[in-house]
Formats: sequence, structure tokens, C-alpha cells
Amino acid sequence: METPETRFCKESKVVKTSRVFPLDTNNHNTLFGGKLMSYIDDIASISAARHCRRETVTASMDSVDFLKPIGQKDSVCLESYVTWVGTSSMEVFVKVIKEHLMTGERELAATSFLTFVALDSNGKPVPVPRVVPETEEEIMLHNTAVQRANERKNRKRHSQALANALGTDKPW
Repeated sequence: METPETRFCKESKVVKTSRVFPLDTNNHNTLFGGKLMSYIDDIASISAARHCRRETVTASMDSVDFLKPIGQKDSVCLESYVTWVGTSSMEVFVKVIKEHLMTGERELAATSFLTFVALDSNGKPVPVPRVVPETEEEIMLHNTAVQRANERKNRKRHSQALANALGTDKPW
């Protein structure tokens, strides 16, 4: 089943765990959202590159759903993998789990979907290998990816229309 043009989701899997330090927190003493978003983009970019073995660029961060606050007594574990591909694009799912370091309690803290595009040496989009899901989670995310891809396309059209309507004059 596996050919050079096909890869399994697990082949792009990346896991990263970090401790939450005081400098990583906001005024609520929880992990600063921007810090988590940086972690998410970082780990997702590795999954995308592992899948296609090419340079990639973040095309969109479709969503980041913050489900639970992540505190200073927590570690944050991110897991990412490619769930679906287009011609040159890859959807990457990131699951964020917080673990209270004193009790061991683990909770899903955030989820995110990002889209990356594979590039050739001239910075032009190139085809990527197909992706094959195996686990229940991978299959569920793969089977619902077309709907998310359509939503991304619609959102991009709306964003482009908005961009065309906005000015770029200096505000000062």
C-alpha cells in the first residue's frame, strides 16, 4: 500500500513538551496565548516538512481553540500530524494537552488546524504525497477535512475581498 507518493499520518507525527515558566504567562498567570500559538506553528511546520520532505510555508492558521487554561504548575504537550492533503497543501492538526505536574492530571487544553504549502527551490508550490490515516482519530479528522478545506477557501475569498476594500494609507 505504501509507495513513495503515499505516507501515513504517523510518519509526520511530532510531540513537543514544555514546562510553563513565569515569563511564559500572562496577567492571569496562565500560558500566554501568543506563546502557545508560536509552539503550535513550530510543531506543525515540522509535521508538514516531515510529510513532504520539502521546505514549507504556513498558509493559514485556521483555528486555535483554547479549551482550558494552562497554568504555571502545568506542562504543555503538543502533538501534531498531517491529516489531509491537497495538491501542494497539507492540513496539520495540533492537539495540546496540559498536565498538572504535581497531580499528573491531563486535560485537552487546545486544538488547532493549520495549512502548509510545500515549495520547490524557487519558492513555487509543488505536489505533496498522499496521506493515509490509520487510527480512529486520524480517520475521523481525515474524513472531515474536505469540509474544513472548503471553509478555508470561503474564508480566504472573504479575506481577499476585505483586503481589497481596505486602504494602506499611513495612519499618521
